[in-house]
Amino acid sequence: MKSNFYGVITPLITPFSEDYSIDEEGLRWLVRYLIKKGVHGVFPNSTTGEFVHLTKEEALRITEITLEESGGNIWVIPGISSNYTEHCIELGRAFKDLGVDGVIVTPPYFFKIDHERLKIHFSKILEKIDLPVIIYNIPSATGINISISLYKELSKEYNNLAGAKVTYENFIYLRQLIQMVKSERRDFAVLTGLDEMFLPLLMLGGDGGIMALANVFPEIHRAIYDSYMSGDLLKALEEWRKLLKLVRIYDYTSSYPTAIKSLLYVIGAPIKPIARPPLEMERSDIIKKIEDIVKEMNMTQFSY
Repeated sequence: MKSNFYGVITPLITPFSEDYSIDEEGLRWLVRYLIKKGVHGVFPNSTTGEFVHLTKEEALRITEITLEESGGNIWVIPGISSNYTEHCIELGRAFKDLGVDGVIVTPPYFFKIDHERLKIHFSKILEKIDLPVIIYNIPSATGINISISLYKELSKEYNNLAGAKVTYENFIYLRQLIQMVKSERRDFAVLTGLDEMFLPLLMLGGDGGIMALANVFPEIHRAIYDSYMSGDLLKALEEWRKLLKLVRIYDYTSSYPTAIKSLLYVIGAPIKPIARPPLEMERSDIIKKIEDIVKEMNMTQFSY
């Protein structure tokens, strides 16, 4: 049985104007660009999209625009993360009314709760939102590392638990998630949140990724996915090595949103290099490092 979600999914940046309002035209352009480049889905109201800097109304508007531009051609799977369980549920239901394909949720990220409280949090969300739900493990941001056993328990109890997004640099964790959870629920999607882990995850038996660099050059991710799925491992490795060179921008930049917006700026995309405070865009010396990486890869010519 195929997973609900697979392939290349982009955690959308949120374009802003100089006054920090949503740049709706920039967002519309980005969604059209990503569809043309072949992504399978998008994740608005994401970490890379600065969801913690958005109001509920803005999250809904961003998702509404994304749905309008996608026209049913790709999955739209917005984030519903919050420190308060009921806020997650309210936002998830509002997204359902808009017509999304699923939702993504992290653990609460202020109070550090134990296994049982975390299970109650996710269980209430799964029970009260009639949509596929991807549970997102990003311990570097939340301070909570979701256990394999919790994924296993929830996957047995809730059919609408559609999968896991894992932004965690642990090969063993991914292997265990696939062997201990996906082996019993073949439709349970295992998705990496790290660009560099994309091909290794596919080789382990995972389903795809929700990766920030797919905002910029998703054709590389798509080439990795298509090559691997068609059995051309050498081509997949060749494309993955390109991605590994590009991943170096994270070695210099201060956050996912500013890294991706800086890269889009460097290649000349029509997205303003603006992030909401307290984030600040990268310094000129960091922009120069990004330019050098792009030049080295001969990817300076932006194509749409």
